[in-house]
Amino acid sequence: MLLRVTALDPAPEPVGRAFTSVAVELALASYPGFAITAPPAKPVPYGVYHPAYVDRAAVEHTVVVLDADGSEKERVLVPHPARTVEPDDGELARRPSPYPAPVDTLTRRVPLGSFVHARSGDKGGDANIGLWVATSGHRHDPERYAARVTWLTKLISPSRIRELVPEAADLEVEVYPLPNLGGVNVVVKGLLGEGVAASTRFDPQAKGLGEWVRSRMVSVEDALL
Repeated sequence: MLLRVTALDPAPEPVGRAFTSVAVELALASYPGFAITAPPAKPVPYGVYHPAYVDRAAVEHTVVVLDADGSEKERVLVPHPARTVEPDDGELARRPSPYPAPVDTLTRRVPLGSFVHARSGDKGGDANIGLWVATSGHRHDPERYAARVTWLTKLISPSRIRELVPEAADLEVEVYPLPNLGGVNVVVKGLLGEGVAASTRFDPQAKGLGEWVRSRMVSVEDALL
């Protein structure tokens, strides 16, 4: 059994020698054969991520064109857009899929990754997951590809993500259907705490989160397999 203990504090003293010595002494006094994977390390500083918005007018959108040798050849300033709109406060993420519900049919329990691909990563303290159906192997079967995309877009919802990722049960989840790209985009807010530098997860950048989601079992219609 592997037990990992991570302690965070604004000051180094509470998580320094006073903490590690007691933890090691307590463990050594327990069951025979206990061992640690590495000596207790000294406290190290960590960063806290706070997302914020900056007025568009305060940022110059600049395109830097490089020459063949990597040196800067040209710098072009992109003008501010003439028209802007206010964000919809997640209305797109909350809306249901435009596809109709599938009819009752025989299903099989298989990993989501049977034909769904994934890529994931960190956006500050939020985890971002892209799920999509690959077109490879279905160039001569566009109907099956379209059916798989329809199924995926219907399947993935905030509540479903909370089932597939139990640690997101109490977190805000946004799901953006992208049917023209054959998939969906998922944002799990706060899964990484206060950002990568402050995250205590084994996978602080959520790079393996997509594969974890792909390994989860779901019910899939036989016709899609």
